[in-house]
Parts: sequence; structure tokens; C-alpha cells
Amino acid sequence: MPSRTTRPITLAGPDAAAFANAQLSSDVLNLGTGRWQWSGWLDPKGRVRALLQVARVADDRFIIVPRGGDSDVLANDLKRFVFRSKVSITIGDACFVADGDAHDDMHAYEDEHGALVFGEGDASIHIGMRDDGDAWIARHVEKGFAWLPDEALDALLPPALSMERMLAVSFNKGCFPGQEIAARLHFLGGHKRHLRTVRPDVALTPGQSLRIDGREAGITLMHNGLNASPISLVVLDDSVAQAETIEIEGARLHIISTFAA
Repeated sequence: MPSRTTRPITLAGPDAAAFANAQLSSDVLNLGTGRWQWSGWLDPKGRVRALLQVARVADDRFIIVPRGGDSDVLANDLKRFVFRSKVSITIGDACFVADGDAHDDMHAYEDEHGALVFGEGDASIHIGMRDDGDAWIARHVEKGFAWLPDEALDALLPPALSMERMLAVSFNKGCFPGQEIAARLHFLGGHKRHLRTVRPDVALTPGQSLRIDGREAGITLMHNGLNASPISLVVLDDSVAQAETIEIEGARLHIISTFAA
């Protein structure tokens, strides 16, 4: 099975850090050169337009890797907010996402072949021309690192994707799109959807609506069927996820873990 692909977006120029910090949900200004962080771009209502991995490969150059969605649309929308900022926004060619060896956690660099490497401690992922299949998906499902199908874009709030746990949202850096809603959920709570790993008795499809008695109760984000025991990453309403095993239309889900907001 070929690896999924993504098209990295590069921000470069003297104002690249300030521009990224003003638009993205993470604390980009405190991201060191040679490091990466989780981030997102939210709409004014706080919904996640894009879940991102952001690497600072030079003091004035950042590479943004969208985890799902259309990079052309994302980059063109970002360009609308450049105004007088000294920053250029360019879109790279489609790159494969592939597994890599253990590398320092949150360390990022471009290798001799031009691939971008994101260290995860016990492993790494490579964004480049190497097509090694989807073995990395199992690890990311287990760790709750989502890749968003089209059906999940502009539909989920940060707590449903466990973005605070991933330090993808900062409330100490100033304003960014959707901050008011994200901060309200952070300080007041009340969000009733969480990210979960489940073991289904049938294969789930990314983007598949999870329904109980005709009511939409969640969505499938990722499914790993390569191992003998398939596992999926889903978002589920808390009200239906109290038991270890739940019945949805067409499948039974055994809940393995629930990730904090």
C-alpha cells in the first residue's frame, strides 16, 4: 500500500515567525531552530481548519506540513492575511509520509535528500520522496496523532483532537483566529467530545460517520488494518462512550483509550 501524501507549505522571510504566530494556534515564536511542534489553523468559531506539524528549519524559514486537507486552499487562504508582512508563502510538491528510525523527540531537520524529518523519540517520520508504505499509521493511531479526512475539516474543536495535550494550542501568546472559543473551552470546559482509540470488529473508513440509533455520535479519523488486530482513531461523544464496548450502526467498538483535551 503506498504512503499517503501531503504538500508542505513554506513560510520564509524576516516576518515569517511573527506571521505564523499570529495565524497558528501554537507558540511559534518560542519554537527553536531545528525543532518542530504541533499546531493548527482555526476558523473564527474555533473549529480546526487544519491540523499541522510546523518545523523551524532556519531562523526565518518554517515548513508547515498539513495532516489532511488541501494545501493549495490552505496556502492561498493564508496569503490573504500577509498584508505588509515580509513573508513569502510557497507550496511544495506532493511528498510521501514514511516511517523513520528513532530520533530526538521534537527535533526537525532536512536530510541530504531534501526530506523533512520529524523526530518522535522512539521513531521519526519522513516527509519526502521515499515511499515506504503506511507503517507509521499504527503508531500515530496509538499515540492519538490524528490525520484529518476531508469530512473532519472545519467540523471539530481543538479539545476533540486533544490539541492541548499535544501543546498545539497556546493561551499565553496573544491573539490568533478562533482564540476566544478555544480559550473558553480551556478555562470553562464543557466540551463533550474526545479523541479515542478503539478496536472495531469491522474495518472503519476515515471520514465515516459513527451513528447510534440514527444519530451521529462521532467520526472516524484514521484506521490501521495492517496488524492482526485492527485499531482506529475516532472522535466520540462522551455520552455514548461510558462503556468499554459500544454498538454503532454496522459495527461494535471496544474502547482502548481516551485522550485528554
